[in-house]
Amino acid sequence: MRAIWNEFTMLDDLSETIDLGTLNQWFCIGQVDDISPDGDVTMLLGTQIYLVRDGDDIRVSAQGRTLPTQLRYGYIWTSLGAPKGDVFDIPETIETDRRYVPCGAIRVAAAGPRVVENFLDMAHFPFVHTDILGSEPHTEVLTYKAEIRRDVDEVWATDCKFTQPKAALSAEGAIETEYMYRVTTPFAAVLYKTCPVASERWDVIALFVQPMQPGLCRAHPVMFLIDDGARDADLISFQQVIFLQDRIILENQRPVLLPIEPRIETPTRADAISIAYRRWLKEKGCVYGTSAGPKADAA
Repeated sequence: MRAIWNEFTMLDDLSETIDLGTLNQWFCIGQVDDISPDGDVTMLLGTQIYLVRDGDDIRVSAQGRTLPTQLRYGYIWTSLGAPKGDVFDIPETIETDRRYVPCGAIRVAAAGPRVVENFLDMAHFPFVHTDILGSEPHTEVLTYKAEIRRDVDEVWATDCKFTQPKAALSAEGAIETEYMYRVTTPFAAVLYKTCPVASERWDVIALFVQPMQPGLCRAHPVMFLIDDGARDADLISFQQVIFLQDRIILENQRPVLLPIEPRIETPTRADAISIAYRRWLKEKGCVYGTSAGPKADAA
């Protein structure tokens, strides 16, 4: 379903404190099925957001104003600004043999861009996800290609390979896993990875980040898998174990906000996608949750 509620005037007071590059993005704020019949309240960019069911529609508002709303991938998307176009497309999601597995909402005391960047990072696999996504001494990240694709305004990394002891719940033993990363918006990324049960296709894992405050967010991971054997509960548990391991690292990372100026953090060859992502954010003027944006209390 595309746009369902689109009457909106920009919240002028926010535009004075939050960059337009951020305000004009679409943001995931929750799973459709999780909305209470009595309505819900959440937060986006320091602003309270109200969600109310209106028949088959969901009305989203802030400060007494109706916000633009779209339903995509089983989630509610909204904006505090004036986004151009629809929520990005993930073509694989319409394939009828894929499993749709939403993995809940995870609150993370970290900046949204830090969460996205962590999702893109292969170097931490052996140390944070030991014996699942990586293992020692196999720690090398092979050279891969990272680029900003100007025609679609996205960041991509291709030719990524990593030997993984347990690449997916369906994997039987270690396999060399191939990855592609796609950053579709400053707060959303999609991972395509080798499917253990269908080598000619990709499993798809998306991460939609909801920045609540500069140093606080909710992460919404969702999987679109070629897997007809596992129980949903087992698939969700596998993914949540990985993300909760990440959360420990993210919540202890300093500085809290993502540096986007060169030389503040020393990159390595494995950081090519992170370098492209930071450059892209700076070019777009999308600096919420970065060292150039509003400051987090813990920063």
